Amino acid sequence: MARVYSSFPPPPPSPPPPSSTSEQRKVFTLWMKSLVLNGRGCTVYDSTGSIVYRVDNYGSSCSDNVYLMDLRGKIVLNILKKKLAFGKWEGYKWSGGERQRDAASGAGGAWFTVTRPCSSILFQRRRRPSSTCEFRSDGGRAMRYKMDDGCCCCTGGKQQAWCRIVDDATGGVVAEVKGKTTAGGVALGDDVLTLTVEPNVDHALIMGMVLVYGLMNHTM
Repeated sequence: MARVYSSFPPPPPSPPPPSSTSEQRKVFTLWMKSLVLNGRGCTVYDSTGSIVYRVDNYGSSCSDNVYLMDLRGKIVLNILKKKLAFGKWEGYKWSGGERQRDAASGAGGAWFTVTRPCSSILFQRRRRPSSTCEFRSDGGRAMRYKMDDGCCCCTGGKQQAWCRIVDDATGGVVAEVKGKTTAGGVALGDDVLTLTVEPNVDHALIMGMVLVYGLMNHTM
């Protein structure tokens, strides 16, 4: 019997997903706008101008359930705000069309948990305590990152917000977000940011923390 072959060439292979870590420092540009018309979210570009991550949040009512996706819309991370716990968010890895639970993290199964200290009148005259992110490394070691926020003075004396993510054990900065400027020092606007991630730090984890930070401050 003669074989029957399709006259159509096979589809090209899908591009590989963005690497979660790198042995070199990586710099990303965050545009705090969604690619979807009238949507809220952000778009993340690498140093070559290619989109690596995006968030399309279709309204403020969805801010308690946010998905980090790649360029093609494949979900990488799901962030949930805990309804019965003030100032607490959980991040879950996503694979095979469903949320993945981390057995090593306990009963909840979240990959990471971000907790924001309660605001009170005591903190109105001094900097608010750092939010913390607890997670387990690929080797199963319990780790904690802190998000230190504040402001810095840029060209022209304008105050510009920034956020540093610090390893609580070593005190080293693992990532930093600040306003993006041109080579001449001109700010590109409040919705264009630069994210710098140090070597061997998980990009998806950092993006998850940055998204939570945006949700905390109502910028998404």
